[in-house]
Amino acid sequence: MKRLLGSLGLFASMLVAGVSHLLAPREPAEEWERLERDWRKRRKRRVLFEVAAILAVLGLGGFLVAASGIIPIKASSGHWPITVWFLKFSMHRSFSTHSLGVKVPRLGDPGMVLRGAGHYETGCRPCHGSPDLPQPRIAAAMLPVPPYLPPVIHEWKPAELFSVVKHGVKLTGMPAWPSQQRDDEVWAMVAFLLVMPELDAEEYRRLVHGGIPATGGGEPMPDLLAPEKPPKAVLETCARCHGADGRGRVRGAFPRLAGQRPTYLHASLRAFARGERHSGIMGPIAAGLSPAEMRDLARYFASLPAAPAVRPEFSEAVERGRVIAHRGIPGRKVPSCADCHGPGAVRRNPVFPVLAGQDALYLVQQLELFKKKHRGGSPWAHLMHPVAGRLSTEQMRDVALYYESLAAGRGGEPR
Repeated sequence: MKRLLGSLGLFASMLVAGVSHLLAPREPAEEWERLERDWRKRRKRRVLFEVAAILAVLGLGGFLVAASGIIPIKASSGHWPITVWFLKFSMHRSFSTHSLGVKVPRLGDPGMVLRGAGHYETGCRPCHGSPDLPQPRIAAAMLPVPPYLPPVIHEWKPAELFSVVKHGVKLTGMPAWPSQQRDDEVWAMVAFLLVMPELDAEEYRRLVHGGIPATGGGEPMPDLLAPEKPPKAVLETCARCHGADGRGRVRGAFPRLAGQRPTYLHASLRAFARGERHSGIMGPIAAGLSPAEMRDLARYFASLPAAPAVRPEFSEAVERGRVIAHRGIPGRKVPSCADCHGPGAVRRNPVFPVLAGQDALYLVQQLELFKKKHRGGSPWAHLMHPVAGRLSTEQMRDVALYYESLAAGRGGEPR
């Protein structure tokens, strides 16, 4: 009983102490700070609730509007001027930011310009027009309308053009470059775009098409004087870059196909079509060829007489290249080039290309692609990755100059 009374007394004392504390007067400043803190917390919660409610209403409203189908997405409906300005401004700012740090190569090389011109005619002209066709009719009905480029190219820096061409533009119909591994092709397009504003219609046609020689040329018996009649694809597409004679239009711009092994040419077209050999230029073209057209093209270019050898400019470099080609570089585990590519009388895999008479600039470019593992091709392409990776830039140039100096043809014997 005494314990119970003691507990009740302790509880009563604590209760009285608590009530006294609550009823005790506080300092005015302390009480004001407490009230201000409580008010701020309530206000913050109310603002957050109101913002969340507004966002929820807007989201629900936007969904209901979209679900109703009343939003016009017709290309014929156009854009408000403020929308056009905002989209263009956003695009310029985006590519300006994403092109920071892009290293611009030398873009004035005629071969680079020519490579870009050949693909522009096929892949870009249908939408963006050209000096001889400023406004394609179908593209004019798109939204946004693809711009005619000569008047607007000056608005973009080369690095920005590179980003646009390589990555494309969302929701405009402007695709990314078909092969993201081939920056060299993208730069070739940029090089052409920079000179296009200076071209008139005739200059554009001459740059894109060149002087494609007529086959047969009015001779009385042309079948006895020239190879077989060029397949349709040669005159429509291939000759623009490789020439109807298969010797390429500008040194280093395109590979020389004349006299190449037909098995190699056919395998290359198939690899381009399947995307196993990377190229934003050749990939779409090869993908549009039938198996029969691929075989016809391979036979045609293989049947053409190869170009004569080029007189080497650096005899010492050619000699160094000859040593590498025939002996390799044992200390760096680089095998002999001639074992697979000639010259020599040994029978080789027909899928391996003949290098004799090929342009040195083109060969160096291919070695660089192999070094970066960006080339691809036949099932044996991986054999070149470690070889190219162990060659210096100077060694690549030397061996390329050696093969350029050889008499072109399947034997590839020196002059």
